[in-house]
Amino acid sequence: MTGNNRGQDENPDDEQRQQPERKREEVRDRAREPRAMSGDPGGRLGGLDAVLEAQDYPITTDELVEAYGDYEIETQGGTESLEEVLGPTHNQTYDSADDVRSRILGLIHR
Repeated sequence: MTGNNRGQDENPDDEQRQQPERKREEVRDRAREPRAMSGDPGGRLGGLDAVLEAQDYPITTDELVEAYGDYEIETQGGTESLEEVLGPTHNQTYDSADDVRSRILGLIHR
């Protein structure tokens, strides 16, 4: 019986020794994952993506539509202008190109 108890006692110690290695593996795995909304991986924004990177922030929805409303975006139903995608939404302020991309891509995936 003592052999069984000793085996049970070793499992928690083994588990504790494996914890740091698991955490390192998780960090490595997360580092390899593509970053969400970093750039336009699907190419749906076309030329607008580069324009968003060069844009000064913060910027509002209305300012985006006024400046770039003609840019075409690939949607699930075809192509729509930025004005058509953002026009019906409430005016909000974006702090970065990633914020704008996230909003646009969220709207076209509905």
